[in-house]
Amino acid sequence: MAKLVINEAKKQGKIEPEVYGQFSEHLGRGIYEGLFVTEDSGIANVNGMRTDVVEALKELEVPVLRWPGGCFADEYHWKDGIGPKETRKRMVNTNWGGVVEDNSFGTHEFMELCRQLGCKTYVNGNLGSGTVQEMAEWIEYMTFDGISPMADLRKKNGHDAPWKVDYFGVGNENWGCGGNMNPEHYANEYRRYQTFVKNLDPDQEPIQKVCCGANVADYYWTRDVLKTCFSHVEKKAHGHMDHLSLHYYVHPKGWEIKGSATDFDEETWYQTLYKALYIEELIERHGTIMDHFDPEKKIGMAIDEWGTWYTCEPGTDPGFLYQQNTVRDALVAGITMNIFNKHCDRVKMACIAQTVNVLQAMLLTEGEKMIKTPTYHVFHMYRHHQGANLLGSELTGVEDIGMGEWLVPKVTESVSEKDGIITMTLNNLSASEQEEVDVHFIGDRDHKVLEARIVTHEDMHTYNTFDEPDKVTEQAFNGYTLQGSRMKLVLPVCSVVEIRVK
Repeated sequence: MAKLVINEAKKQGKIEPEVYGQFSEHLGRGIYEGLFVTEDSGIANVNGMRTDVVEALKELEVPVLRWPGGCFADEYHWKDGIGPKETRKRMVNTNWGGVVEDNSFGTHEFMELCRQLGCKTYVNGNLGSGTVQEMAEWIEYMTFDGISPMADLRKKNGHDAPWKVDYFGVGNENWGCGGNMNPEHYANEYRRYQTFVKNLDPDQEPIQKVCCGANVADYYWTRDVLKTCFSHVEKKAHGHMDHLSLHYYVHPKGWEIKGSATDFDEETWYQTLYKALYIEELIERHGTIMDHFDPEKKIGMAIDEWGTWYTCEPGTDPGFLYQQNTVRDALVAGITMNIFNKHCDRVKMACIAQTVNVLQAMLLTEGEKMIKTPTYHVFHMYRHHQGANLLGSELTGVEDIGMGEWLVPKVTESVSEKDGIITMTLNNLSASEQEEVDVHFIGDRDHKVLEARIVTHEDMHTYNTFDEPDKVTEQAFNGYTLQGSRMKLVLPVCSVVEIRVK
């Protein structure tokens, strides 16, 4: 039996709400048909934003949304996406399927979507094919409340007041699709471009700048970017950045093959979860390099692209990255967010890829239909960690399980506290065996369960469809007994569990 000891007096740092962020790129049906439709489409919408999708995302309490990319960001020229829709420039999306992009979803539409969601804005700028002037003018267009060419243009286009840009990414994946740069070259470009990402409203919180970080285990990129950014810089400037990004996707069979989202065997189940757990090593090793330059941890790690990436569904455009979402994805989400929680001292933002119809999506749409995925339901349970204090917790007696080289701990967990309520989230990674967990709250005071929820299915391949949208949903969990400060849990196979106590 596993044992979980929770120390309510040991608060280890705040879990920033932005760790539960979302990412939506101009890719496939992620924005068009997913988030945004024409106002005369016959699908319920408010200013083009799908009502069903917006309402579902609001239930997740989405803290921040990243846009317009991804690889698309470094070929996106923002002026093409403003003004009357009928006069906006059309372009070919060279990264994703070669489809024609009509730019009907642009800056005004993104800001309207964030307004409806009530979330922070994360705009990714074009360093790869754009200019310093273009980036500076975009900041002016979005944030300046005064008389200037770009502020006047914004007003002409129907929005008098400036918007709030909370985060601004200076380029994206500039080691690859964003320009194939080496770290020193990118870092020097970053230093130049970020200079003109200015805080034009003294009454607003400063824009937080996100520097392009590494792909997976490219520790040389992290070291050399920070070395260049920190050279000849006053210590208080922290390399001219507030966050350094990191991208990591789980490819069960590798980058070239990837593997099916729904047709997999038990060994591939464990292989997938093993690779999901690898993100903890990445956080720790990149974090060690960051500690060398930033020992006070004033620069946040922003894991602004993460999730599962499988072979796209048969019969769909391979450039659209549309995939189904099973119980396996629910476990990947639970495992990953527990890791983020436990590293809240460094991980300050994360954005799963992506929100609708692309990769490990929250939601899938088909015409006027919409379904919530298993990953959606895990995010809904985990929302209680947002803004909470990480509590000290120690899990012992956990055996390693798996097949072949793919060995994983049978249970993972994280625990937080907010407003006197303790939230525990646990995952049983076994595809075949339940697990008992003995929970002990240090302090020996009585506790009361306020809520207990679970996402699971005995068949690890199970997923929701438009004909059967509720095969995997969030359900009440009753597999526990509580007496005073001791609790016993029985975690079913393939399960993500949340318990909230006071």
